Amino acid sequence: MNMDKPIRRVAIFGLLLFFGLMAQVNYVQGSQAEDLRTDPNNSRQYSDLFNSPRGTISAGGVVLVTSQETGKDNPKYGRSYKDGPIFAPVTGYFNGNATQVERAYNSLLGGKDKRITQQRWFDTFIGKKAEGANLELSINTEAQRVAYQRLRAQTQEGRRGGAVVMDIKTGAIQVAASWPSFDPNEVAPQAGEKGAKRLQELDGARGVLKPLVDNALSQTFPPGSSFKAVTSAVGMERLNLSSSTTVNTGQLILPESGRPLPNSHDSGSCAGQAPLKGAFAESCNTSFAKMALDLGIQQLHQGAEKFGFGKRVTLEPDMYAAKSDVPLTTQDASGKTIPTGGDATARSGIGQQDVRATPLQMAMVAAAIANKGKIMNPYVVQKVRAKDQSELYNASPKQYAQAMSADHAAQLADMMRAVVSEGTAKNLQGRNIAGKTGTAEQGAPIPNSRWFVGFGPVENPRYAFAVITEGPGDGATNAGPVAADIMAAVLRK
Repeated sequence: MNMDKPIRRVAIFGLLLFFGLMAQVNYVQGSQAEDLRTDPNNSRQYSDLFNSPRGTISAGGVVLVTSQETGKDNPKYGRSYKDGPIFAPVTGYFNGNATQVERAYNSLLGGKDKRITQQRWFDTFIGKKAEGANLELSINTEAQRVAYQRLRAQTQEGRRGGAVVMDIKTGAIQVAASWPSFDPNEVAPQAGEKGAKRLQELDGARGVLKPLVDNALSQTFPPGSSFKAVTSAVGMERLNLSSSTTVNTGQLILPESGRPLPNSHDSGSCAGQAPLKGAFAESCNTSFAKMALDLGIQQLHQGAEKFGFGKRVTLEPDMYAAKSDVPLTTQDASGKTIPTGGDATARSGIGQQDVRATPLQMAMVAAAIANKGKIMNPYVVQKVRAKDQSELYNASPKQYAQAMSADHAAQLADMMRAVVSEGTAKNLQGRNIAGKTGTAEQGAPIPNSRWFVGFGPVENPRYAFAVITEGPGDGATNAGPVAADIMAAVLRK
């Protein structure tokens, strides 16, 4: 018997409604899940944060960050950081809010990213939570530990230190270490109210010691004479200088104050005249102050921008380094902002006055010198894998800038080798690194910023580095050996 036509129509209409509802639910659960989850009006996003495990973070086969059950209803899962203070500048922390890699890859670690939810749409459809992805960092764990320990030992009590090593061919960060640091375990979800109080204490730290602000990527310092590498590069490009050009190395009278700008010594290459290579090796202040005056602050500023000065460097999504800068303005004695004058321009050329740089930025300068003028974009996350080991992301090296010509870079590389073979860092001979020393006087009672910036191995370099420690003395003896020890660990692999 044939079904009555009205009933048949109702049945077909009902089936269409059912399939339409299925399609809509699938669309909402799959395609719109992330938008709905992060909608400000969705209060469940906050209650669900600790109900499922986040992905792990590892480096070199060592698992650095995991989620563990707490045995409580809230938070159901905590976050455990292996050797937390050592790796905190890269991993950051997670407690609902997050920093560094924990923030940059929050949706992947939490299993909320579309690359996970759409891949496992059926699980999402039936209400099964997608599991967080796992991150693999580019960090060399052994070298990172050496860097942390050496910075702690070398930095004057109550002061700061930072170190960065990057692969010049890929941009992969091998080391990003800071002293002082903090333990992310103390502020993780399982720490509860105690953790919240500890985070408030860290965030409200007074003075220069701010453990939440790492001294490798997120803090700037006056680079001192290590900045002469930038001044030299700009001088080569815009003043037609070469490493063999004879430059004045004797006394320089500053144009506005009429005061002399001193060298650390008035012998050897700094006795009156020398090739640029010799002035660089012995770090004659007057030569590079005069070079800055010849360039003018505008050209020095623009030349430094080619290396990354003047803007924040993006390492990962929503993970930035602090902005390094060669300012066009300064402040007078009353605190009024004025254009950078002649005296200030001269001091800027030797990395003082208002010039500021992160260790990452100075490592990028060294990378350009060691890599034919080319800087690769720095990064810290090498791979992201789903729980089934399928690859969701693999870092692809990208060029950041062509900071100088290959010829100028080769000449500067030889100048950095001369610093160790015959200049201010002869104490580092035999350590298979080349570089530039820097000692920035910050004025009493603040101690010196002591730098060593360079590359290794000496021949056919592969890695660039920058180390800064604060305290009395100079960069050659208080930053150079730290850099050498870190690079020894990097080059062992």
